[in-house]
Amino acid sequence: MMQPVAQPGETDKVEHSTTHHGSHGGLPKLALGAMGVVFGDIGTSPLYAMRDTFAGHHRLPLDQLHVYGIISLMFWSMMVIVTLKYVSIIMRADNRGEGGSLALLALVNQHISGKRWSAGIVLLGVFATSLFYGDSMITPAVSVMGAIEGLAVYEPGMHGAVVPMVVVILIGLFLIQSRGTAKVAAFFGPVMLVYFAVIAVLGVMSILEHPGVIAALSPHFAAAMFVADPMRGFLAMGSAVLAVTGAEALYADMGHFGRPPIRLSWLAIVLPSLVLNYLGQASLLVRVGAPALASPFYFLAPEWFQWPLLGLASLAAIIASQAVITGAFSVTQQAIQLGFIPRMSIKYTSVNAGQIYIPVINWALMIAVILLVFVFKESSNLTAAYGIAVTGAMMIDNFLLAVMLFVVWKWAKWLAIPLLVVFTLLDFGYLSANLTKIPDGGWVPLVMGLAIFTLLTTWSKGRALMRASMAEGTIPFEVFAKSAHSSAQRVAGTAIFMSSTRGGVPSALLHNIKHNKVLHERVVVLTIAIQDVPVLEDGERIELKNFGQGFYKMAIKFGFLEDTDVPAALKGVTLDGVPIDMMKTSFFLSRQTLIASSKPGMAIWREKLFAWMMRNAASAMEFFRLPVNRVVELGSQVEI
Repeated sequence: MMQPVAQPGETDKVEHSTTHHGSHGGLPKLALGAMGVVFGDIGTSPLYAMRDTFAGHHRLPLDQLHVYGIISLMFWSMMVIVTLKYVSIIMRADNRGEGGSLALLALVNQHISGKRWSAGIVLLGVFATSLFYGDSMITPAVSVMGAIEGLAVYEPGMHGAVVPMVVVILIGLFLIQSRGTAKVAAFFGPVMLVYFAVIAVLGVMSILEHPGVIAALSPHFAAAMFVADPMRGFLAMGSAVLAVTGAEALYADMGHFGRPPIRLSWLAIVLPSLVLNYLGQASLLVRVGAPALASPFYFLAPEWFQWPLLGLASLAAIIASQAVITGAFSVTQQAIQLGFIPRMSIKYTSVNAGQIYIPVINWALMIAVILLVFVFKESSNLTAAYGIAVTGAMMIDNFLLAVMLFVVWKWAKWLAIPLLVVFTLLDFGYLSANLTKIPDGGWVPLVMGLAIFTLLTTWSKGRALMRASMAEGTIPFEVFAKSAHSSAQRVAGTAIFMSSTRGGVPSALLHNIKHNKVLHERVVVLTIAIQDVPVLEDGERIELKNFGQGFYKMAIKFGFLEDTDVPAALKGVTLDGVPIDMMKTSFFLSRQTLIASSKPGMAIWREKLFAWMMRNAASAMEFFRLPVNRVVELGSQVEI
């Protein structure tokens, strides 16, 4: 059974009350900040959503039936998927204030662990995370390219400069990640507020030219389109879904701002601005027709405002890309703590714990994004790949939501079932429509998602098998403590032996007695336990058991969003009244060399993949912030 596992210890499942990380600061200030981080993705969708619906891979006739039908479909999708599903319901499923697929999975797992179908739910949650990485690669490419293509709209002769400019901007964006974005992020909210105000005004200006377009908000226009032209209507869903891309970001970024600011931003600013802009684009298409199809978004602007709009949209696209990159860092940190990804070097770029930088992820994303730009060359080609990652993740969220509704919240069936049916039918329709675009680029996120899913599940399963193999034949620590205290010379100081499991004696401790024939005055077997909650209170962090004769077992608990700084956690801890002094403490680590075998568990190729991942994982010394000159590593071989 696949379960989220902690690293290097076992995850303890505990219940905690809800707190919100975004509770600091006033509501208007947090709402402004949310606009700069949460809504960049969905906010830049008007750049390409309407254009690709009518001029993309499955083109619609440019007549009033289809224009009004698409606007109706987009509006009600935003109302049902974003406003009702995510903002009103899923955002209530916070894990101590944190959101996102992994946080939701950790929350759900507290209630379903051990149930017959729990492994399937966990695998779905992991696959949703895998699709998120695909989304993280596609969003920067499609957003920045969609904005910079305005050059070719206003100056067709500059078409050849679009791809080089996009690549330069994206490389610059990834290069600044190591320096942190705390100072720049202060401008994100105001820039996006100006952006939403501008696109709303442009929309209103166009609506005034054809006020009847407001009627398109009625759901009967969407129904009429599907009745009159069912096949084209179905295929159009593959592009219309672009209007709700970024919906999951509202949930994933909840920990930074809290529910109320995100809801306020969405309902008061973002949703009205998007609706007005889409209505304005619809008005333009009805009035002007085919000449506006090159970019209904950019052609909304009067001639004198075209270049300022290009600059503002480009800034918004860069902000959207930055938010996704930062999200990839946060999700990776969660996945490492929950045991789905090997340890990686995590650097903190500011005093704010949320500001992190993971070099491996940064450079891998940069290479993937640049390759996508060079291969697809136009944002309209990339949007074919975009939809599958988004709709796949939204579809999986329905299954996790079902567990929340029935198992955790225990909603009445008469209320929960109709909601789930509506959400599932709509998401399934969008996913099915996007699957038709697999030959046009939809294969990209599927291949990426499957590859990342294989890595994540291989690491989780491999860790479980390795711990089981190491546990075979181990001596219970209680027995060891009684017999070992007089079998070796005792020396001054404290020795902490890091252990991946709570049972048995670490191999490093056995090797130390065998080869060095000494024991320290105080011998501590330390396990790190990552909890299914983002942050722990200090009073919940340490568990200590004294076995007498200077032998102790200790567990240090961390939330899955916390820095695993072991020396900091040990401050103030005493052993029989003696404080742990880092200058008189040695840390002993076991370094395992994996040997692939034919033992049941995983296929040989996955065992070799797991061994490769182990070799390339960051050292425990760096990951746990252990003092360099106080660490001793002792090796052993493990067969799985």
